[in-house]
Amino acid sequence: MFVDISIVQPIPSSNPNRDDTGSPKTALYGGARRHRVSSQAWKRAVRKQFAGEIPSEYLGVRTKKAIEMVAQAIIEQAPELEDKAVKLADKTFNTAGIKSELPKAKEGEEAPRIPEVKYLYFISRKQIEKIAATIVEAEREGKKLNKKQVKEILKDQNSIDLALFGRMVADDPDLNVDASCQVSHALSTHAVETEFDYFTAVDDAKDAAEEDRSAGAGMIGTVEFVSSCLYRYATINVDLLVENLDSQDDAKVAVEAFINAFVKSIPTGKINTFANHTLPSAVYVSVRDDQPMSLAGAFETPVKTDLSGGYVKKSVDQLVEYAEANYGAYGKPVKEFACAADPSAKEISKLAESIPLKDLAGSVAEAVFPQGD
Repeated sequence: MFVDISIVQPIPSSNPNRDDTGSPKTALYGGARRHRVSSQAWKRAVRKQFAGEIPSEYLGVRTKKAIEMVAQAIIEQAPELEDKAVKLADKTFNTAGIKSELPKAKEGEEAPRIPEVKYLYFISRKQIEKIAATIVEAEREGKKLNKKQVKEILKDQNSIDLALFGRMVADDPDLNVDASCQVSHALSTHAVETEFDYFTAVDDAKDAAEEDRSAGAGMIGTVEFVSSCLYRYATINVDLLVENLDSQDDAKVAVEAFINAFVKSIPTGKINTFANHTLPSAVYVSVRDDQPMSLAGAFETPVKTDLSGGYVKKSVDQLVEYAEANYGAYGKPVKEFACAADPSAKEISKLAESIPLKDLAGSVAEAVFPQGD
């Protein structure tokens, strides 16, 4: 079973996701240059949004500081092991085949004393607590932990975000977790041209006399930006999600939380400069029992508009037309849900009866995991 989420969302002047030159990311699609927001940027935004959707104990952390976090948990559980906590945590990760190293000291700073994992490692908070508890128990009983024991802990009790987005461990693929959720790069439904904002900044500490002598600004610069209407898509493999979490109840929470977070989140690149806090105009969710189906093909021919209207209505119209044509060829979803938050997006109700955004995620989760099943 798969849950597909399609979103049409207008974004005003902004630069939410930059390339290495500071320009808004773009992509060629259908022969036209499109505004693009990478999947990594939006997944990061979703994980941050989870803080308001899911209790912290059900979430994980992706970090090089996993050894330090386990050491701190050891100290909290067994204060008498404070002097040995870092060494014990480091040895345990090494036992599992996860390599560590002391980070290089920054100029003028004392050399770090706590080793770090050599790469960003995704670990659930429950795994941190269980590893610490196992280390404490083994130390008190004078036992040594073996590789199999440690790996079993690191493969058990995945957090919701870990179960959704997966984990890749180069040192030992056996510790990998296959992502049950895929997020596409968001693309504008239309062709775009980037623009430049020329700005100046004034030195507030200058007095009137100094300003008269030096009329120039304290700082001059440019910021590149773009305006667009984005098509966003994500899909959840429900069976793999249940397998990763080993719990249908937790998987139901994950589906509802992800939909809410995916709808409400936005990458924060240059957010202070542009304050581009928008929410989707249309959200369409389908539940399929065959395979995922992105509707990005609706915009292979770029949406065009004129001075009489924007891109939202025509984008939704093209989305609906494309979905109906594909469903005629490949089969309809098992369930469909729609939300038209913008009057110009009302045509989305041709695919499914429109329901309030506040009820959308819960309705989908209930359809995927009916009570009593």
